[in-house]
Amino acid sequence: MSKQDKKQYKKVLLAYSGGLDTSTIVPWLKENYGCEVVCFVADIGQERDDLEGIEEKAKNSGAIKCIVKDLREEFVRDYVFETFKTGALYEESYLLGTAIARPVIGKAMVEAALAEGCDAISHGATGKGNDQVRFESAVAALAPHLDVIVPWREWDLRSREDCLAYLAERNIPCKATLKKIYSRDANALHISTEGGELEATWNEASEAVWTWTVDPMKAPDTPETFELTIEQGVVTEIDGKKVTPFECLDELNTRGARNGVGRIDIVENRLVGMKSRGCYETPGGTIIFKALRAIEQLVLDKTTRIHRDHMAIEFAQLVYDGRWFTRLREIIQAGADELAKDVNGKVVVRLYKGHCDIIRKESPNSLFNFDFVTFGADNVYDQADGKGFIQLYSLPARIRALNAEHRKQQGK
Repeated sequence: MSKQDKKQYKKVLLAYSGGLDTSTIVPWLKENYGCEVVCFVADIGQERDDLEGIEEKAKNSGAIKCIVKDLREEFVRDYVFETFKTGALYEESYLLGTAIARPVIGKAMVEAALAEGCDAISHGATGKGNDQVRFESAVAALAPHLDVIVPWREWDLRSREDCLAYLAERNIPCKATLKKIYSRDANALHISTEGGELEATWNEASEAVWTWTVDPMKAPDTPETFELTIEQGVVTEIDGKKVTPFECLDELNTRGARNGVGRIDIVENRLVGMKSRGCYETPGGTIIFKALRAIEQLVLDKTTRIHRDHMAIEFAQLVYDGRWFTRLREIIQAGADELAKDVNGKVVVRLYKGHCDIIRKESPNSLFNFDFVTFGADNVYDQADGKGFIQLYSLPARIRALNAEHRKQQGK
């Protein structure tokens, strides 16, 4: 499609990272859509170096404005902690660090686009990943009248060499080089790494893959212990000190990282159908997740715990697939919030060479009662009651066996 055939826009908001791809997208949008470009940067706790000088970089690429929005507290409070209440783990191991970040970015992008009078939104996600679905689903749910421009589906640039040449022809400065071994995504919850030697599943992840956490084998020889206070499914204190959601995650990231906690190396199923391998570092999130589950062990009865497990699987799939802004997410979240009202108490955490163990736990809502479980004498449990219970509990199996015996005797 030629430039003349394309719909033209007055102003487009671009999800901007300052990397090679989005630096290339700025002039490409101007040339192909005749628009002004507003860059939007979400501060969700990524490396501070990634944000240094980013506004100047965006303007040097041709943007008329660069908005940097601090979303750190909102991200942890309304997305990370809310997801943790559900117990969500994608494919039994991934704490959804990238997936949880996309809805808070998408929401802020839409708000900025509307405030700036933009008539379209653009992003640099490729057609092979999950993020295209997550970002565009957010726009569809929050501002369906806004168009979405996805350069990777349109342009003829196919490599880093192409992008660098494109910028060089236009005298646009860029510090990116041809050598890019890994693809990384970082925020307050995690760092993900893909590419390089990870593209072959038989290759062990080298130390170059891990950028945040200490090698567990090189972690301190002395265990680190501390106490967490949990109120309605949220960690509110560390060693008795009140902390905000972001402060909590930030502090536990530091403690977990220096003890080698939170590393996983997995092959996952992407939404678009292919498998991908990723190494994830989620030190603080791993600690919080285990602390919440420890209190749940005390306060959830058997059937409620089973329900929570089902809810966790469904919520993980929902978040991974970019369906945050749906009624189903709101309904499951409401259930998780109700369940979390009982998740109150304290835990003592021990970190040691990659391990995170909960060694003490208590809750005012605990269903654990020594009088019932003791092997000693008690006045609250008549063991003779077990006979009638088992007879009723095993009744379906007994009926099935009796019916089978009867058919056998009848020669059937």
